[in-house]
Amino acid sequence: MSARKIKQQVLDLLGQEDLTQIERGLSALDAKEAVNALIAAICRSEERLRWHAVTATGWTVARLADKEMEAARIIMRRLLWSLNEESGGIGWGAPEAMAEIFCRHEGLAEEYVHMLLSYMRPDGDLPHQDGNFLEHETLQRGLLWAAGRLAQCRRELALSKGMADDLPQYLDSPDGAVRGLAARAMGLLGRCANFARLHELQADSARLRLYEDGKISTVTVAELAAQALARLKT
Repeated sequence: MSARKIKQQVLDLLGQEDLTQIERGLSALDAKEAVNALIAAICRSEERLRWHAVTATGWTVARLADKEMEAARIIMRRLLWSLNEESGGIGWGAPEAMAEIFCRHEGLAEEYVHMLLSYMRPDGDLPHQDGNFLEHETLQRGLLWAAGRLAQCRRELALSKGMADDLPQYLDSPDGAVRGLAARAMGLLGRCANFARLHELQADSARLRLYEDGKISTVTVAELAAQALARLKT
């Protein structure tokens, strides 16, 4: 099958509502061929299609890693490179896709999760300070969604890599989506270094779109802060 036909077949699958049907359809395709179409789709403007592509990238790269780990590492390096200024791209969807991959494959999570977290950290003068802080607020939204996803599926790994210390800075972001997703990630992680600010955000009426469990909804920062506080109290 030609690359163009595979791309169209993948797009048709991603347009469906049922994630189970999407996964079944993608499993019939060669993982190496499908993943190229999926990575292109995580940059699409169509909201549902883009998020389905993020989820499906996780499945597909994990399937690839089980058969050919080095090929999966090449995909990881490709996603990381897309966030590099020298790449000439912007890296839309890359943090989210990486988080989904980590949720689906423990080996890749162990190898690369520190790189995802580096995008929350500034570079420093010392040799061990290797941050790659993302300043673009839209990319930060993806990064904070990825942090929440990691907290859901790789909580202990995220904690061991210091993610709890990376989140508080985003509670004061001028971008409402970033504030809300940071609060959500804290609640899912079960750690908060700034309860006072989290309480303040319960009055924050800024709205954002949230993808969770295969569904997209509109929520407020206040709702996410309240949910986070409820989780932190349990």
